[in-house]
Amino acid sequence: MFGWLGWKQGLPLWWSYRLNSRLKKDVEDIFEGIADTRVQILEDWTNDMWLHLERLREQMVSTRTASDGKKKDAEQGAEGWSRLFEAVYARASDVTELFVLDPQGVVSHSTYAPHIGRDFGGKSPFASGWSYARDNGGRPCLFGPYGDPATLEIGPRSSSFHDKMTLMFLLPVVKDGVDAGALCARVPNDVIGDLIQRESGHVYPDSGDNYIFMAEPVLNRHIAPGTALSRSRFEDRTFTHGENLKDGVTTDWGIVTVKEHTELELRFTDPATGELHPGVVNTIRNGSNLFVEFPGYSDYRHIPVIGKGVTFRLPHCPDNWGMMCEGDLEEVYRIRGIAFRQLRAQSALAGGFVVAAAALLLVVAGQASPLVTALSAIACNLLLGLLFVYTSHKRAAAKVVEPIRRVGRFIRINAEGKGDLTQRLDTNEFDNDESRELAKWINNMIDSLEGIMIKVRLAAGDVTVSQQMLKESTAMTASSTERVSGKVHDMIRSLRHQLKDIDEAKVVTDEMRATLRELEEQASRQIAVAQGEVGRIGDKMAEISVRVAETNETIRLFAGTANEIRGVLNVIQEISAQTNLLALNASIEAARVGEHGRGFAVVAGEIRKLADLTRQSTEEVHGFVEKIALHAQDAYSSIHEGTMVVREGTELVAAASETLGNAQADDSRKTQVVDEVVVLMEKVAGVSIENRAISREVEGQIQELLTDIVSVRHTSGNVEAITGFMQQLVGQFRLREAKRR
Repeated sequence: MFGWLGWKQGLPLWWSYRLNSRLKKDVEDIFEGIADTRVQILEDWTNDMWLHLERLREQMVSTRTASDGKKKDAEQGAEGWSRLFEAVYARASDVTELFVLDPQGVVSHSTYAPHIGRDFGGKSPFASGWSYARDNGGRPCLFGPYGDPATLEIGPRSSSFHDKMTLMFLLPVVKDGVDAGALCARVPNDVIGDLIQRESGHVYPDSGDNYIFMAEPVLNRHIAPGTALSRSRFEDRTFTHGENLKDGVTTDWGIVTVKEHTELELRFTDPATGELHPGVVNTIRNGSNLFVEFPGYSDYRHIPVIGKGVTFRLPHCPDNWGMMCEGDLEEVYRIRGIAFRQLRAQSALAGGFVVAAAALLLVVAGQASPLVTALSAIACNLLLGLLFVYTSHKRAAAKVVEPIRRVGRFIRINAEGKGDLTQRLDTNEFDNDESRELAKWINNMIDSLEGIMIKVRLAAGDVTVSQQMLKESTAMTASSTERVSGKVHDMIRSLRHQLKDIDEAKVVTDEMRATLRELEEQASRQIAVAQGEVGRIGDKMAEISVRVAETNETIRLFAGTANEIRGVLNVIQEISAQTNLLALNASIEAARVGEHGRGFAVVAGEIRKLADLTRQSTEEVHGFVEKIALHAQDAYSSIHEGTMVVREGTELVAAASETLGNAQADDSRKTQVVDEVVVLMEKVAGVSIENRAISREVEGQIQELLTDIVSVRHTSGNVEAITGFMQQLVGQFRLREAKRR
């Protein structure tokens, strides 16, 4: 009957469960609601974090980076990044560091200056998360929890409980299709413990605990299923309702403790068996587990608990997590209703009165008459009845009416839209009945309301900042639009002048085309005449070339004849020399004969004179022949040069003829080019007309834009007024500066 609890521990728990069995459906709804709302809180928080990073990434890409320009532009880009990071860092209150990793894993920009230039590459604690994001096409990745000394070094922002356990949001940055690194947000893991615990509005303050564990590891396969991923309430020494995990939780099977922190150190096993306790096992197996009946199941403290378990996957987190929302069976079912309490008190009081009345009647009946006894009984019953009524009234006033008045007074503070939302009902001032339950749920409601009002206040502040930025941007846009409008007006005016100039240029081009056609016709006629003359000159040059060739041949023959004459003269000269020699011999012989040879001597002398005359004549003729040969050679050379000149003249005539033909073709091409220019001018004129129409349309749109900007200014003013009114409404409530979750 009492299961694993045994009768000694199980009997009182069974009795509490039986007395409140009618609350089972309410308890189920409570745990279902807790689980659903906590999962939704985590998902909304995660989506909000991704939204901050995605907006920042878009703004970063649109801002000039440090490598995109000159030194001045780079400085302006870095300054722009700093402003963007500061704005996002101010809005994302749970983030302790925003930073950018370059493709090599080096921090190029960070809200925590000492980390700039630090290498978070392959050896960083979150390297596997970054690798996962890059290997999956640049998908975002929520990595963790994991231990990171840098988180402990930076310190907390929104959570008072802080250690090195970290969640890292990794958003890859891609520029022009190339990996440009990643935008990262560092969040202490204790933040998610604060989100799901909400200590100020905890439903079961003495025992209830909401904790996250690993259900199915995908990226962090080194984490075993059932391992804690969030801080437990029993780790925090500020929790005073029982033993602490830092100091040790005592069980019959040893002490359950953690050295540094719950995350990754604690696995939710039953100390009696060493196996995962039933709530975690069934949640992992089925994806969901609800159990609120007696005797509950044993948790890691070997204490009977009940509650709801659920598995979920946060946006862009590869691992599947589980969450248990539990409460101790004893605390959940320890309630004793007002009716039960009143019945018990009234029964005890009535019993006491009956005993007192019986004793009084017994004494009176032994000493008085029956009438006196009857009157005494009537008086005694009346007195005891009045006393019972008075006592019941006083008890009801103290135990029922006063708690209701206290609750009503607390509600009245906030009923008119004003009040102190930092105050909570002290549940210890209420009995453990419906009034305490009412106080707990009112605290929970006020806690939720305070959270909403704080978010509204923060949202109103963000809207105010955004509205101011919008106002400034609208003013700058209006100024820029007015300047653009002026430029468009100037452009349209220039287009009109340009169109007029194009029209004039078109007319001039048409006139030029007509003139060129006339010149082309005249040039064609003149070129035709010149080509005819050049043809005749070519014919004459051909005849001259023939005549020069014939003269050249005649001179060549004449030179040959002169050479023959030179040979004959040489023969004559030899004969003259021989004749002279013979005459000399004859003269010698005649002198030897004496008187008889005198006649012969005279003849020999004449022959000798004739030989000398022949020699002289031959020498003169030879000289003449030499001169004739030289003149013939000169004439041959001159005629050869003339032949070359005639040949060059012929080539020049051919070239002139070709040039005249090309000139005629060039004139045709010039006319064609002019025609093409005219067509181009017509096209340009058409484009200019279209541009003028488009410019007019742009001018109209700019005017509409100016009107819209004026409307935006009015709307911005309305938003400012609405935001002020919203802040005024929120200002009616007293809120914490930093909400304690």
